[in-house]
Amino acid sequence: MMTSAIRHCSRLGIVLGLLAAARCQLASADEGMWLFNRPPKQVLKERYNFEPPKEWLDHVQRASVRFNSGGSGSFISADGLVMTNHHVGADALQKMSDTKHNYLKEGFYAKSHDEEKKCLDLELNVLDSIEDVTDRVNAAVKTGMSSEQAVVARRAAINEIENESKKKTGLRSDVITLYQGGEYDLYRYKQYTDVRLVFAPEQQIAFYGGDPDNFEYPRYDLDCCFFRVYENNKPVQGQEFFKWSAKGAADNELIFVSGNPGRTNRLDTVDALRYQRDISYPFSLNRLYNLEVLLTAWGARSEENARRARETFFGVANSRKARDGGLAGLLDPAVFAQKRESEKQLRTAVEHHSDMAATVTAWDRIAEAQKVRARLLHTYSSLERGLGFDSTLFTIARSLVRVGDEKAKPERERLREYTDSHRSSLELQLFSEEPLYADYEIVKLTNSLTWLSSQLLGDRKLYRQIMGDKSPADRAAELVHNSKLDSVELRKRLYEGGKTAVDASSDPMILLARLVDPASRAVRKQMESQVDEVERQAYGQIAKAKYELEGKNTYPDATFTLRLAFGTVKGYEEQGKHIPFETHFAGLYDRAQEHHDKEPFDLPKRWVERKYKLDLSTPFNFVCTADIIGGNSGSPVINKDAEIVGLIFDGNIQSLVLDFVYTDKEARAVAVHSLALTEALRKVYEAGALADEIMGTH
Repeated sequence: MMTSAIRHCSRLGIVLGLLAAARCQLASADEGMWLFNRPPKQVLKERYNFEPPKEWLDHVQRASVRFNSGGSGSFISADGLVMTNHHVGADALQKMSDTKHNYLKEGFYAKSHDEEKKCLDLELNVLDSIEDVTDRVNAAVKTGMSSEQAVVARRAAINEIENESKKKTGLRSDVITLYQGGEYDLYRYKQYTDVRLVFAPEQQIAFYGGDPDNFEYPRYDLDCCFFRVYENNKPVQGQEFFKWSAKGAADNELIFVSGNPGRTNRLDTVDALRYQRDISYPFSLNRLYNLEVLLTAWGARSEENARRARETFFGVANSRKARDGGLAGLLDPAVFAQKRESEKQLRTAVEHHSDMAATVTAWDRIAEAQKVRARLLHTYSSLERGLGFDSTLFTIARSLVRVGDEKAKPERERLREYTDSHRSSLELQLFSEEPLYADYEIVKLTNSLTWLSSQLLGDRKLYRQIMGDKSPADRAAELVHNSKLDSVELRKRLYEGGKTAVDASSDPMILLARLVDPASRAVRKQMESQVDEVERQAYGQIAKAKYELEGKNTYPDATFTLRLAFGTVKGYEEQGKHIPFETHFAGLYDRAQEHHDKEPFDLPKRWVERKYKLDLSTPFNFVCTADIIGGNSGSPVINKDAEIVGLIFDGNIQSLVLDFVYTDKEARAVAVHSLALTEALRKVYEAGALADEIMGTH
């Protein structure tokens, strides 16, 4: 017995030693999308001799902004001025554009508050506080419950927590799942919905180089956009904001990025990553390629078509290229080898730990869940995600149908997106004055209904009911032309009338949404109970084991919530060539000349005419080792004094693997240099007043 115990302790000691080595490796790299209530103080102190005090962290948290439409930003003046990327603001720019002025393509500058253009449905969130509610959420799930019962119980607990918080504080309240179910935190946000456009450059300079330079480096992009937040019809006052650095980013300088990374899969098991590699990514890429071809062809027919599709096309093309890069990372044997080894070490440690017997099967349960996820993928994506009904009118119709049904239920039993705590965000989107174009809606819907035919192979009866014995083109035209949901007043009447009013409606989009809702809810229920809940419980056990074996000095996967990343301003080596950390205005003009000013390397007219005004040695873009991902777009880059030195807008092509594993060998975050922003505002756009406000000299 003693010999066996000694042998057991020896094996466990070796495994724990390997895990400790892995932690040391983490500490030696600038890895991490860290929680603000669990910052990497020890790593920063050991590596950079900098330990941010609580006041510093609180200030950075409250000066940072989440764009609820997707992306990040920051307050940069005492008068509610917010900075983000042009491509983060693109949705708002597109919605306010018309045939008279294309804000997305042509840009805009308001010389006074009176000229600032109000956004139609933009919501900004500022994180106010974080509260650990793990015990309360987990207590709702009792031993012996089926997965289906656990989903209902967990949802009820989360709904209660969110609604109690909303009523008590008046703040948007979201329970966030962390460590794939190992922890639950309540995030409370101050919401701002009166947001007005102050400045946007031309899209050509914001996305200079277009698709050929996308995710590449060197870059020459002025990817910025400035908004102002209002309350009671006045610029918001008292909001914390970042001051502007007079020097900007310098080589090898320690910097921080405060933003809202969307989603990573670094804690996924090998089987979960294999599902992404073999099924999910190829599926998504197939759909994205289809949409890209559609939008390219339709946009080429006229300038007006191109204008209407421009923002969607950019998003599709950007997503396609990002997933191409992500898939390349998943297909890299070295990435999978690294994941297999780290998983093997943890599983071995768990197997030799007597208190973790229940965790031993967690990886196998996750593997089985991937089989179910693969089986449900096509139906779930086409129905519940709505990819088979690519029409804003259908999205409106389904919201009206579901809100009518859900409002009749107790709060505990509702789908989360229809609880009272999420009502203001729902109403902002539902009653948006966004212009809708019948021809564009028909083109998108025709394409998606055609695609839907290949997705509902197991339910041809439902597909026939959806189509009504018509071709996709005829059915789409019928639905769009006969729907009246482009009227905001009608939407409000149906919303206020509740289930009775919606059930009585004969609008064809309402009828379609009602037709597919039972099947859509059914596949959602399957996904939640047979996949999500199984994974949540299994990952929760794995997370608990990691805590006990490695300690809590780690970060969870990204969840589109506020995180703090750090790194250094630093170039890299690519194929034996040194890539400098920054580019300059001079390089922009050289790049244009190199390509004979041909699209997408042509320059906006004012950049050509005012070249002589610019200091061409001004830094333009730079790279750093900060750990970022999609959703970080628009994040401020700050120095140790919490001053703005740059604006994140992209990553290089080598960074696309960061969804799954961090590396700083070549992967870099790409940012606009703070000096480039003020130089361009003053000398190209004659926006000196805005530059003065940014620098605090007005």
